[in-house]
Amino acid sequence: MSDLGAFGDPNLDRLTAVVFELASQLHVERQRRMALETVLVRAGAIEPTTLAALADDPAFLASARAELDAALRRLLRPLTEDGDARGPLRAETPGD
Repeated sequence: MSDLGAFGDPNLDRLTAVVFELASQLHVERQRRMALETVLVRAGAIEPTTLAALADDPAFLASARAELDAALRRLLRPLTEDGDARGPLRAETPGD
């Protein structure tokens, strides 16, 4: 039997890697965000409504978009990389 991935199709294996990476990132980010919000509210440092107000802040939105774009590039890396998947120095996504 050849050295194929779990599904026998490299593209499906890459897509699966993206899904699992996304699920992992989402879980960690949600847990950390919830913990941070709880600590801030309990300490009286912030009101829950203040968090919602950030949705209209242009400076915050620009910064958040830049961070999210970088995260998306990392997330899609398994679909855009070239070369041997076992090699540590594969090409980066366009724009990195």
